[in-house]
Amino acid sequence: MLVTTETATSDLVIEERLGIISAEVVIGMHIFKDVLVGIRNTVGGRSKTYQDDLRNMREQVIGELQAEALKTGANAVIAVSLDYQEIGSKAQSMLMVLASGTAVKLAARSEQT
Repeated sequence: MLVTTETATSDLVIEERLGIISAEVVIGMHIFKDVLVGIRNTVGGRSKTYQDDLRNMREQVIGELQAEALKTGANAVIAVSLDYQEIGSKAQSMLMVLASGTAVKLAARSEQT
């Protein structure tokens, strides 16, 4: 299934817009991970732990967005937007990724020519 940030492309024919869909993924960060990231932030450098978590969350939320699209009968999602947020407090830190887009039915390839 096509998932794109583009709103329109010259090579795709949209037959029907089925509506806005969204998906969310939230993970809790445990205290040891937070402590290690805090040390990394103090001394500088990249946090591979958080980068890996964010990459995995992005893949999960796109997968959930595709599942939502299938429920509507769509074969693509366009105008996809990803939003990353930290929620909670120092004691209960959580990361959230929200994906939203427009579920659409694209014309079959033979109909596009």
